[in-house]
Amino acid sequence: MERYIEKFIRYLEIEKNYSKHTVLNYKLDLEDFRSFLASAPIENVDYLLLRKYLASLKEKNMGSRSVGRHLSSMRSFFKFLTREGLLKTNPILSVASPKLDKHLPQFLTEEEVTKLIDAVIPKNQTDQLRFRDRAILETFYSTGIRISELVGLDAQDIDFISCVVKVRGKGKKERMVPIGDHAVKAIREYLEKRKKETSAVFLNKNGRRITDRGVRDIVDKYLRLASLREGVSPHTLRHSFATHLLNRGADLRSVQELLGHANLSTTQIYTHLTTERLKSVYDKAHPRA
Repeated sequence: MERYIEKFIRYLEIEKNYSKHTVLNYKLDLEDFRSFLASAPIENVDYLLLRKYLASLKEKNMGSRSVGRHLSSMRSFFKFLTREGLLKTNPILSVASPKLDKHLPQFLTEEEVTKLIDAVIPKNQTDQLRFRDRAILETFYSTGIRISELVGLDAQDIDFISCVVKVRGKGKKERMVPIGDHAVKAIREYLEKRKKETSAVFLNKNGRRITDRGVRDIVDKYLRLASLREGVSPHTLRHSFATHLLNRGADLRSVQELLGHANLSTTQIYTHLTTERLKSVYDKAHPRA
């Protein structure tokens, strides 16, 4: 099975042009399945064996969403093997996906976002790390981009005159995203204070492109300083971006394009409204409110 996994990974990298992060997740999922099979040949994989594997994931207390991701990786893998003629039949076709628990995305209120960003006050004009941190938070909330997209931003991707950013999303698909004046100003100030000249927009303290982990640490730091609730992540700012746009009247299709979602159904999770907005609509519309 090892050589089959290698063929599939090369296909994802070369033909599908998937990001390193996505390819790594596929590889880890398939290596886990290979470990489960032990010495059994892949040609012996059938419906019952696949059900046993999914049951073993559940025994590890893995959630439905994680089990579903493993199953999705295997679907792509077996589809590839069947199409390439490496397997005669696809054993996973009759395996149903686990029912996912529906969780509404967590988001900050507009006041909480302002409080978070205002927690980043540079100590002086040479405090370039705080200028960077404020630019990161402003950019997250202004554009709604993913953490991987923010980390991958180069200076040439930002059009400071037209106020748009070129973003490389999942599958390395490019899209243009508007960016607000506050974020543009914060990025300009940071780049002016930054000593090192390099293509990457956001750098760590050692002058190299900042990592996903580095950005998460920054968000966690200012959440503590702003005394906001726990469980908030960089992705929460993306959720907040989408929620606030919809609450202020943006249409779902436009928000889909801004977020870079391939399917509108993915964007529809953001159509929840805050309790305050629901009450406001009710009070205005119901004749006996």
